Amino acid sequence: MRNRQEDRQEWLHPSKGVGANGRKVVTKDEAWKLANHWVAAWNAHDLDLIMTHYEDAVELTSPAAAQLLGTPDGKVIGKRNLRAYFERGLEAYPELQFRLEDALWGINSVVLCYANQKGTRRAEFMELSTNGKVVRVVANYSA
Repeated sequence: MRNRQEDRQEWLHPSKGVGANGRKVVTKDEAWKLANHWVAAWNAHDLDLIMTHYEDAVELTSPAAAQLLGTPDGKVIGKRNLRAYFERGLEAYPELQFRLEDALWGINSVVLCYANQKGTRRAEFMELSTNGKVVRVVANYSA
């Protein structure tokens, strides 16, 4: 039987094949595993599980953050601030659900394409650290 800690880390892969410059090409399987785990965490509204995806020094830029927090740049810096923002978002949108549409992969990065419960399409560029956690997010939304 798996424990909760194993479930929280199942999407995380050790950085195999990292070059001398610290760059790693994310595989299709790694991108989809991260994407599916991330969406499942959000759909469960499990804030602790959501936060397992992020580094302490994470930086997020999002139009939703700009609106919800009333900040023109839409930036949220640091894991503690990100957690507070996500908590506020989950409270403001108790019906929040995501449907994964696609996962793209690159060098130390993924792009998750999904729609929310209203059908609004979204894409989030996520830069990954050498530990495989998200260190930077840039969110983009359709109208």
